[in-house]
Amino acid sequence: MSDALLPRERREIAPGAVHVPDWLSPVRQRELVEACRAWATGPAPMRHVKLPTGHQMSVQMVCVGWHWQPYRYTRTADDVGGAPVAEFPRWLAELGRAALADAYRDPSAGDDYEPDVALVNFYDAAAKMGMHQDKDERSSAPVVSLSVGDSCVFRFGNPQTRNKPYVDVELASGDLFVFGGPSRFAYHGVLKTLPGSAPSECGLADGRLNLTMRVTGME
Repeated sequence: MSDALLPRERREIAPGAVHVPDWLSPVRQRELVEACRAWATGPAPMRHVKLPTGHQMSVQMVCVGWHWQPYRYTRTADDVGGAPVAEFPRWLAELGRAALADAYRDPSAGDDYEPDVALVNFYDAAAKMGMHQDKDERSSAPVVSLSVGDSCVFRFGNPQTRNKPYVDVELASGDLFVFGGPSRFAYHGVLKTLPGSAPSECGLADGRLNLTMRVTGME
C-alpha cells in the first residue's frame, strides 16, 4: 500500500503550530475557490507583488479586508490603481474561529479571534515562496492557513532564523495549518507545488490557492 492511501494524521509541528489534514470538505473547498475568484476580479485585483528590491514575487496575490504591500497594510490598493479592497466577510471570520477550535482541540480557542485580513495567494506550477515571517501585523493572534488545489511542500521553521531547525510538510487540498503562540513568528515558506495533484472535486483544475487569515491589530 502506498503512502498516498494511508490516512494522514493531525500533527503538532511545533508548539502552537498544528497541521490538520482534510479539514475542508470538497463542498467547502469549492465555495472557497468561488469566493477567491470573485475577489481576484476586484475592486482591487489579483497581482504579482513587487518587493522594494525590485524583485517580483512568483505568486499572485489578492487581499480582503486590508491590502498588503511590502511591508504595510492599507485600505486601498495603492500599488494597483488605488481601489478599495473587498470587505472581510463574516462567514470567513467564523471559519477562522472554527479552525482554531479544531486545530487546538479547544472549543473556546477561537472565541476572541477576530481576523480582519485575508491574503489569498495563487501558485502556478513554477511559483514558490521564500522563507519569511508574518510580522507586519500589530497583533500576535494566530495565523489560519487554508489550502485548495495542488499540494505543496511547505517548510515551517523557527522564530530566530531562516535556517534549521525546520520541518517540511506536504499540504494538500483541504488542509488546515494554524500557527500561533510560540510559533506565531516562525519563518516559513513554500519550496514547490506538485502539479497535477489537485483532486477533481476541489473546484480548481490546476494550481494552488492558499488563504491566510490574520488579525492586523489596526483600526
